[in-house]
Amino acid sequence: MKFGIDRLLADPDLRKQLEGRRVALLGHPASITANLAHSLDALVGAGVKVTAVFGPQHGVRGDLQDNMMESPDFTDPVHRVPCFSLYGDVRRPTGQSMHTFDVMLVDLQDLGCRIYTYVTTLLYVLEAAAQHGKSVWVLDRPNPAGRPVEGTRLLNGWESFVGAGPMVMRHGLTMGEMGHWFIRHFNLDVDYRVIAMEGWQPDGPGFGWPTERVWVNPSPNAPNVNMARAYAGTVMVEGASLSEGRGTTRPLELFGAPDIDARAVVAEMYRLAPQWLQGCKLRDIWFEPTFHKHAGTLNNGVHIHAEGPWYDHRAFRPWRVQALGFKAIRTLYPDYPLWRGLDFKYEYTDEVLAIDVINGGPGLREWVDDAGAGAADLDASARPDEHAWQDEIADLLLY
Repeated sequence: MKFGIDRLLADPDLRKQLEGRRVALLGHPASITANLAHSLDALVGAGVKVTAVFGPQHGVRGDLQDNMMESPDFTDPVHRVPCFSLYGDVRRPTGQSMHTFDVMLVDLQDLGCRIYTYVTTLLYVLEAAAQHGKSVWVLDRPNPAGRPVEGTRLLNGWESFVGAGPMVMRHGLTMGEMGHWFIRHFNLDVDYRVIAMEGWQPDGPGFGWPTERVWVNPSPNAPNVNMARAYAGTVMVEGASLSEGRGTTRPLELFGAPDIDARAVVAEMYRLAPQWLQGCKLRDIWFEPTFHKHAGTLNNGVHIHAEGPWYDHRAFRPWRVQALGFKAIRTLYPDYPLWRGLDFKYEYTDEVLAIDVINGGPGLREWVDDAGAGAADLDASARPDEHAWQDEIADLLLY
């Protein structure tokens, strides 16, 4: 199969449409070809006139390990073109940076989750392109979490850098398809094109991530496909006092803390809603983060394995699995300080709990904290949104 970048490089007719035009690349460490060349090097080598590079959160080089660390602008030391950070002094492209190119190629590996900020960066780029009369081409890549959708929709008024619009948590789209949704939803007048993949089978081997392609971290804490599958649930731990495994070698595949009994938590999860735990295997573990929450302290936790013989692509529901983890802890330890407080300004928001920013509203947190609420209540909240989202995106699917 071919990703969008590989199709562009292999097709002279596609590249010819870039002749005489100044081209910018929006990329990161996973912006690579099938031969593991970085897209910037490959484009320049193919004769494309690259005049600027843009980097999302964690930077073009993926050099900032922790979360919410801002990247500076710099000049690429090899190709001597300006590299503009879209997660530094600004989140949106400036007018000055927009004047450095005619066409922007977006070559970002996404994780298929509303929270992953590359989705919001795509929206901001499309809005800026519409304002400045620029063209945007998305060089499409697989959604490693595949087509299943899950979670409640972001509520009106809860938009943020981790919530660009009223989509569900696990959206089931590729970046190219997401661009089409943004243009329709926000009524953008922009010259937009998707260089589609060739041969991507979202329900084939790998269930979204093609087994013949190696995995390269799109961000420092996205180390493998298991993380990509679990992320639509484990990302919620960023809004909790629990560790999500940052500072370990398996971040965002697990959750834990120094003062919980992980075996008891797993048992309680199975007691509360065993039907939500299909398609994965839970393993109680011990870990000691080297940085971030509970650094230098031994934690007891739960590792979510969405892989191996236990993985069922259609049955696995990471958002519900993690919600159930929270619910089990709240049931076992009613007074546990589970949520990070208002003093933690998640993605620079004010006077709102991080867990609510992540979920695009307070519903998930309220369900966890309500001792009388069970699995059926969360299902009743999420299922209408999931079905409505599937209906809304059906005509946008390119594969």
